[in-house]
Amino acid sequence: MREGDVIHGLIRGLAVIECFDEEHTRMSITDVAQRTGLERATARRCLLTLVHLGYATYDGKFFELTPRVLKLGHSYLGATPLPRLIQPFLEELSHQTSESTSAAVLEGTEILYVARASTRRVMSINLAPGARLPAYCTSMGRTLLAALPPEEAQAILERSDRIAYTPHTKADMPSLTTELAVVAAQGFAVIDQELEIGLCSIAVPIFNARGRVVGAINIGAQTTRAPISRMIAHFLPLMRKVQNEVRPLLR
Repeated sequence: MREGDVIHGLIRGLAVIECFDEEHTRMSITDVAQRTGLERATARRCLLTLVHLGYATYDGKFFELTPRVLKLGHSYLGATPLPRLIQPFLEELSHQTSESTSAAVLEGTEILYVARASTRRVMSINLAPGARLPAYCTSMGRTLLAALPPEEAQAILERSDRIAYTPHTKADMPSLTTELAVVAAQGFAVIDQELEIGLCSIAVPIFNARGRVVGAINIGAQTTRAPISRMIAHFLPLMRKVQNEVRPLLR
């Protein structure tokens, strides 16, 4: 791609949208400038443009995003077949296991949830479509990383903020590299209380008809209700079935 093909104003505008999150829902121009690294005048123009387009509101001091921003996410979900196609499979899998099921894709150092069938809330955060979690310490993330060329997965791990969320979290490079090799060899990933105490999950990759990994699905549960051994013995065969049924449909 040539430098002249890049619209830098669009890059700055998207950076402003992305700097809002659960901990920064209302921000001043100075706040946004600091979080994005933009000049204050540039941040101001971006924010006022978002207000003009209906993507943000302004009370004279603070800016907030509006629900219109969700249209950007819906555009992706509407243009991508995976969320629509996988949803009924997730619902059936959730019904069979009485646990919550999800689908995600890899985006940078994170996984992006694109579909979910929830029977109960298993985590302290809401995992609706559009939610993001670190790839290195999630079952779907490790599944997706293991499907990449090793050097590409290594680069993503090195860019990740590898926080040890619990005493069980594998966050150092040697452990993660070994773990990805195991996941690639066995074709599934398990997480045992690495992201949150009391939570475990199992994930498998989703292939398209050409054999390329286009996403992952998982089942998450409380360890007291469904320990890893039970997940592998009882849930994995059901997930393999979904994996095989979905593959020819993703063209």
